[in-house]
Amino acid sequence: MAVGGSLLVLGVKGLGEISPGDDLAALIAEHAPLAEGDVVVVTQKIVSKAEGRTVRIDASDPEAKRLLAESEAVRVLRRRGDLVVTETRHGFVCANAGVDLSNVADGWAVLLPEDPDRSARRLRDGLRARTGLEVAVVISDTFGRAWRRGVTDVAIGCAGIRAVVDLRGTVDALGRELVATEICVVDEVAAAADLVMGKARGVPVAVVRGVEAAVLGRGAVAEEVVRPYGEDLFR
Repeated sequence: MAVGGSLLVLGVKGLGEISPGDDLAALIAEHAPLAEGDVVVVTQKIVSKAEGRTVRIDASDPEAKRLLAESEAVRVLRRRGDLVVTETRHGFVCANAGVDLSNVADGWAVLLPEDPDRSARRLRDGLRARTGLEVAVVISDTFGRAWRRGVTDVAIGCAGIRAVVDLRGTVDALGRELVATEICVVDEVAAAADLVMGKARGVPVAVVRGVEAAVLGRGAVAEEVVRPYGEDLFR
């Protein structure tokens, strides 16, 4: 999905600690080397902080995180020790309803944004207003995956980029028709960005340059990526 078969991924530093009410669009516009058609990947953590999606928690209480996760979930799907696999009101299936205590001050937890697609649209509009550039925005978070060890970053919200590209009905390199291939482009972009952002480097934003122009356009994770119950074999 890249022009010329290559992508450039640039980490953005210097934003500082994010607090409720901070103007993320202004901070990103100030520090990011943006160009027309770029995709700006922003970690969920700083979006949630800017939107005030933080709550106090007693980290010394082993039940506190579990109770908070359950309060943020619409249903609990699995339990294993301290791990609770939940479905959030967004439709995400993830550990602990996305409640996170990492990279946040002691005594606080960060929750998922209320509407990550809306958050992405606001960021995109803010960047356009400040730079005059048309860029896409992906909000990323770290998820585990069924059947595979390890975690990777995925998209929980997007704007200005198609979340899923449907290749069904097209042909492969040998001329055979593709009958099941749908590419979750926003997850691929989020994972690529995480290679420069990492988990503890203080790089909460990355610019991905070279994404094919045909992929840019209206998109939403909630509408395109979250699998409906009728298609889900595991819920």
